[in-house]
Amino acid sequence: MSNVQGNGTTQAPPDPSIALKPCDFDSVNTHVKKINELVGSISPTDNVTRNELAETARKLVRALETPRETMIKHCWAQPAAMTALTTGVELGLFEAMAADNGSSKKTADLAKTVGADPTLVARLLRHIGAMGYVEETDIDQYKPTNFTKSLVIPIISAGYPVLSGGLLSANNLFHEYQKKVGYKTPNDLSDGPLQYAYKTKLNMFEHLQANQPYGDLFNLHMGGYHQGRASWMDTGFYPVQEKLIDGADKDDKAPFIVDVGGSIGHDIQELLEKYPHIPGRLVLQDLPAVLGQIKTLDSRIERMEHNFLTEQPVKGARAYFMHSVLHDWPDVECRKILARLTEAMKPGYSKILINENVIPPRHAQWEATALDILMMTLLASRERTEQDWRDLLEPAGLKIVKIWTVQNGVESLIECELA
Repeated sequence: MSNVQGNGTTQAPPDPSIALKPCDFDSVNTHVKKINELVGSISPTDNVTRNELAETARKLVRALETPRETMIKHCWAQPAAMTALTTGVELGLFEAMAADNGSSKKTADLAKTVGADPTLVARLLRHIGAMGYVEETDIDQYKPTNFTKSLVIPIISAGYPVLSGGLLSANNLFHEYQKKVGYKTPNDLSDGPLQYAYKTKLNMFEHLQANQPYGDLFNLHMGGYHQGRASWMDTGFYPVQEKLIDGADKDDKAPFIVDVGGSIGHDIQELLEKYPHIPGRLVLQDLPAVLGQIKTLDSRIERMEHNFLTEQPVKGARAYFMHSVLHDWPDVECRKILARLTEAMKPGYSKILINENVIPPRHAQWEATALDILMMTLLASRERTEQDWRDLLEPAGLKIVKIWTVQNGVESLIECELA
């Protein structure tokens, strides 16, 4: 078998023995040295050092693995773990493991508790244990780790069934779709990889809502994604008082902030809790089906049914805020969304605040790059670099005042005004 090069010539593949040697043995000592240095300075609240240490540890593992081992990890171990974890979530297996303060339990007893075949439970936990997600304490006996204890929390567990059952076929068949369309970047959210995989004309959100409980599970999963991440309104991130509250119209009827496509109100509720003396109106906008899922929301926050592709009914707000909205849409639809907002803005007063990833030109963080691939396969959209954002926003009549970022891999806040 030969490899065809770009110039049409062929080149023999590498000697097969290369797949049986460590991927980067020469870097092992460098990674070990850095790990030892970082361990001496880490603390439980130091997320920057923790993340750096975790990434260095991942580099060490990748360096020590042989290419053959990495291939088996990708093709066998990780898909099998997704299968086992999803099935465990659906079974209630991790709730059973967490009972009695997470004490060690026999697989036969766990199987009886969840009403499943003991052999099935034993095989699932054997692989989950081999991957390090539960602790093997004896033959066919396990106890949960902090990770599997967390799978009792709905916003942590929901991602497994919704991805496995409702979305991942788009990833698994992406290579087929790309061959069919001639290896072009998807740009039609109603005729892309997801529609090819699931043989549907529905976009991703419609597809999930039409195949419950995946729609509801997806909303929970988004809660898990946002949990623990730096908030744009935190001290040291975006100066809310100086940039928004100071200089705002203090009239009770004046619109202060409109949370466009704001789901069930997590962001606008958090803003009110952190800045309880915000003046004017606080407006949460989304589709009726989404607003109908709200269980609790401060009475100061107005709920307004609105499709952001249509005319913006709230004119002249101090800020129009969008969190993880534009990354769900190809550029063509994003331009329509932005046009509806710029029409409503008051020159010299209104801002658009976009809370999304800004991927750096080098050394992108894996959460952002993974999400970019998912956006491409599921919504024919993307996570954007700074240049991507400028290419989108400036032709829409907006200027970027500043991109506020606290660290790589954390969503930034893009502050925009009318050009």
